[in-house]
Amino acid sequence: MPIKVLVVDDSALIRQVLTELLSLDPAIEVVGSAADPYVAREKIKALTPDVITLDIEMPRMDGLSFLEKLMALRPMPVVVVSTLTQKGTDAAVRAMELGAVDYVAKPMLDIRNGMVGLGEELVAKVKLAAASRPRARQAAARTMAPLTADPRLSTAGRIVAIGASTGGVETLQRILVRLPATSPAILVTQHMPAGFTASFARRLDGQCAVTVIEATDGRRVLPGHVYIAPGARHLELVRNGAHYACRLQDGPAMSGHRPSVDVLFHSVAAAAGGNALGVILTGMGRDGAAGLLAMRRAGARTLGQSEATCVIYGMPRAAMEIGAVAAEYPLDRLAEEMIALGEPIAG
Repeated sequence: MPIKVLVVDDSALIRQVLTELLSLDPAIEVVGSAADPYVAREKIKALTPDVITLDIEMPRMDGLSFLEKLMALRPMPVVVVSTLTQKGTDAAVRAMELGAVDYVAKPMLDIRNGMVGLGEELVAKVKLAAASRPRARQAAARTMAPLTADPRLSTAGRIVAIGASTGGVETLQRILVRLPATSPAILVTQHMPAGFTASFARRLDGQCAVTVIEATDGRRVLPGHVYIAPGARHLELVRNGAHYACRLQDGPAMSGHRPSVDVLFHSVAAAAGGNALGVILTGMGRDGAAGLLAMRRAGARTLGQSEATCVIYGMPRAAMEIGAVAAEYPLDRLAEEMIALGEPIAG
């Protein structure tokens, strides 16, 4: 059965171009289009699409408001196609927090030719969205109470390394907002292009008790801080005298990605050994599996997100299959495991 797609955009030209591009692939059928969310709502009921492509800037109701209502009432895979994603704006990150699976940046000029150049990316992301789990995303959207750290535990010298891809923006938000300010230091590689990660870090920092920043080269790693790998740069953990520090590098892609989860996990295995916890979250592919296995062999505890709570159970599955994951937990347990990493305070 082909993937049924509904195109939602206020531009007749964009609706036409997206329909043409998607229809070139025999695995995709564009079942309809809508000029605004109100028309889209009725067409969703009538056509039951598998995936929606959604613009953000639209009349009558903006795309973010529609997306929020959709994910609350009828969760389904959404790929955002909008000029607002071009520079990694807060709107694009907000869309992913609300449950959009992915995003395609609409060109600013020469729209028809520019969109044709994005055809391969668009088709690939629609297919990826069709394999995602909207029910899992809905389950993950429950409001979870903030956690309290055990005052008898010290997080000094402890490191948490997290890797995520598709669905990771929302998943990371759900985890990090639960963490107390006394949490261990956390390094995160989330597959995102350059320009998006700074906005992502700023949004999280405003929502969390921990301090969330985009990692910079040579920055000292401290408890109560979360360091996000910048888009298009690898993030590593290194020893700097008696302390840990971030190292950024522009080496080749690993496992098809830069930043790569494998690069982060391998560095944490070498630098922190048994003082670390590795967590692999939702995402497509195998990035992070080999690195998480290295962490486990170095004495670190290693966890995977459970299949039932993943948007895409790809990366955790790959890590589980090679023995890299010691245990899998649902989303609401992972934050608890992170703050339990502390070491008992002497005396």
